Amino acid sequence: MNPLKPLRSRAFLTSLALVAAPAVAVLGTATDAFAVTKISHATATSMFRQSGITWSSSGNCSDRYNSTCTSFEQLNLATAQGAQTLKSASGCALNITGGTETGHASGTYSHWNGYKLDYGKNTCVTSYVKNTFTYIGLRGDGAPQYQSGSGNIYADEGSHWDVLYYNCGGC
Repeated sequence: MNPLKPLRSRAFLTSLALVAAPAVAVLGTATDAFAVTKISHATATSMFRQSGITWSSSGNCSDRYNSTCTSFEQLNLATAQGAQTLKSASGCALNITGGTETGHASGTYSHWNGYKLDYGKNTCVTSYVKNTFTYIGLRGDGAPQYQSGSGNIYADEGSHWDVLYYNCGGC
């Protein structure tokens, strides 16, 4: 047996660990930021139509720079998929009333950055969220929050559900 073979194997494994380690860091928790895939308004509306999800805006428009519109421009793909997951899992009617348009609170995990959608409230959605997800307390602004098994957070803002999607919710 070659006495250098164990050393070569160890060097190979060390090199492999150094190459693989950065990829593992991308996997993180629900609160770690990582690269996301952005989609266009047209792609999002196509996905929503296919799932029977509706959307509306007080301004009857989709301009990202107008707060009375509902835009999906620069929405995270996982957020759109999360809406589809909620629709299929709950069987409820879903109407999106807020997307990536200006006028929402800022922050890393914000509407503008593609992580959030607002849904009009209805009895079905409210019942599903409260009976399926875990109550985790009040948000800083007093909104009751519920967390799904995948880590997404549903905040009851009174007139609508404000949903933060860290991931697609099991799509």
